[in-house]
Amino acid sequence: MDILVIGAGVGGLAVARTLLAAGHRVRVYEQAPARRTGGKALLVWCNGNAILSDLGVSLDGVGARIDRIDGLTPDGRSRGSMNIAHAADRFGFPTKAILRRHLLERLAGGLPDDLIRYGMTCRSVSQDDGQVTVTFGDGSTVTGDLLVGADGHHSVVRRHLWGEGTVQPATFGTWQGLSPIDIEITDTTRHLMITGREGACGLMPAGDGLLQWWFDVRWSPADPRPASPLAELRRRFGRWASPVSEVLAAASEDNLEFFGHHWNRVRPVWGEGRITLVGDAAHTMPPTLGQGANQTLEDAWVLGRELAKDGDDLAVRLRAYEKARYPHISLVSRLAKRNPANWRIPPLLGRLVPETSQTHMLARFSNRLSAPQTA
Repeated sequence: MDILVIGAGVGGLAVARTLLAAGHRVRVYEQAPARRTGGKALLVWCNGNAILSDLGVSLDGVGARIDRIDGLTPDGRSRGSMNIAHAADRFGFPTKAILRRHLLERLAGGLPDDLIRYGMTCRSVSQDDGQVTVTFGDGSTVTGDLLVGADGHHSVVRRHLWGEGTVQPATFGTWQGLSPIDIEITDTTRHLMITGREGACGLMPAGDGLLQWWFDVRWSPADPRPASPLAELRRRFGRWASPVSEVLAAASEDNLEFFGHHWNRVRPVWGEGRITLVGDAAHTMPPTLGQGANQTLEDAWVLGRELAKDGDDLAVRLRAYEKARYPHISLVSRLAKRNPANWRIPPLLGRLVPETSQTHMLARFSNRLSAPQTA
């Protein structure tokens, strides 16, 4: 088959690797002028790492292994600890924090040099019984047998299928940075999550002396941006116990970026005819479970499995892929939206629900996401 992919991020590259290996012709179109080198670090859980291994991608030599997530109160007391090393022991694939650009480099490794055309902005999509046509911003068009929209939460392909307004703002946004901060946690396998009334702080080693750090705060798109974001974070979180104070002291505004959380209700069928979606284009979710890239990798793997089957026409196989993914990804999406890691416990409820119970809920929900899909 001749397969068109819109977007050269994690999803687009994973789809390309999967379908090229199956013998299909794949062409990828990316609106950016070159491979993206920005972004911070992300968490590749054992499920994502298992998919990467199946795609021939190794994370050896990059990033940092994460074996434990420790929850703390703002004054430094323990909410509990979640052991995620058990997943590596059980399934053979560790959880790693890795720079996004390093993941994209590994996914692109070994792919044909002419696979991706950069500077190609998708403007519209159409299809008939035999082919799909994509029109780009420069007026050029391409046709193929199948179209995969891997163009993120601003997806043009999704808007063609679903219309406008299907992705909604969530209630939080994240200020994040990636810095060479020389404190004890930077060289460990521990991931810290500190939550309180002011918001939440996450600290995650990312390898090579780098620390991924972020602060979640209440947010809506109408909120004005602070004139000095770092000063605002220091005002809000500056009284929190170590190591938050050290991170804020070492942070630089030059390294600070913001993104608002968004979410869409996952649909049982998210494609139409010869068009389907992967990743954020199909299931935008808050980053609270760290599963966005991992679920995108699972999408690519299941899509490849369904397209390899014989006996059904192409549209039937695409709907089978969406049906196979729907129960799992809809659960992950709901948990990401409601994740207790970002609950702000009011004083009365905080007294009624002990911290150990809150921690057990978080561990139970998060551990349900550890195992790669094998069905």
